[in-house]
Amino acid sequence: MSLSDDELFLQEMADVSPLKQEHQSHTDPRWLNPLSVTDAQLAKRAAAEQHELLQLLPTDPYLFTAVEPDDVVSYKMDGIQDEVFTQLRLGKYRFNTVLDLHQYRLPQARESLLSCVLGAYERGERNILVIHGKGYKSKPYSGLMKSAVCHWLRFIEPVTAYHSATKECGGVGAVFIMLKNHRKKELKIVN
Repeated sequence: MSLSDDELFLQEMADVSPLKQEHQSHTDPRWLNPLSVTDAQLAKRAAAEQHELLQLLPTDPYLFTAVEPDDVVSYKMDGIQDEVFTQLRLGKYRFNTVLDLHQYRLPQARESLLSCVLGAYERGERNILVIHGKGYKSKPYSGLMKSAVCHWLRFIEPVTAYHSATKECGGVGAVFIMLKNHRKKELKIVN
């Protein structure tokens, strides 16, 4: 007489006993929510995303639209109100973060710019100042760093607008950058 699969299974499992409940920690947050994400996992994910974005931002000088050293640069996404952009252009918004890219090579400048923008965004800052210089003597063409910064800023997601700085803040050798509102800062807890 042959046994069915179910009968064979039950026969094999006859001496198995369940695990004792006392060995499971109910204070471990992963026990309460096994899908919760740790701070280390979030940091690792952010680093990976930043690395991916770095790969999308070129450092080949011939991939940038050349900007002359004395040109005023300006960009705004659709939806940015004219009055808000005017206030940015006039330097009316306060900024806490300043990044000076003088003496940087393109790969270091790219990494520093991305890190600065993303860090300011995570801290909930709305405006930063980046000093790129005019680059009269840069090679292979004048205004190289300025051209690179303007190119990169259009691809960094939190950036909504930028404009050459006022004379007091560096003029055409610097740029005011406006960032999106940070979504974490917008959340309100309702009790």
